Amino acid sequence: MSENAVTVREARAHLADHINRAEQGAPTIITRNGAPVAALVPIADFNALEQAADELLAREAEAVLAEGGPTVTMAELLADLFSERGDGAA
Repeated sequence: MSENAVTVREARAHLADHINRAEQGAPTIITRNGAPVAALVPIADFNALEQAADELLAREAEAVLAEGGPTVTMAELLADLFSERGDGAA
């Protein structure tokens, strides 16, 4: 799989081409001011990354529980998340 890097402007101008490349298994790295900021990847790669992240989080949670770490209810978790956002939603 070869890496194809393009600017945001190039990605906008040729989005369909980059989507076609992703469908064929080739990711496109999108850069802004020379720095990578995003990637257009095949959906199978994205799904695999999501699954791997979910598995990693589950393992970390199991490790915390095995060590007798603290637990919270879903209500407590949501309250924490909304209070961090500072938007008043609860």
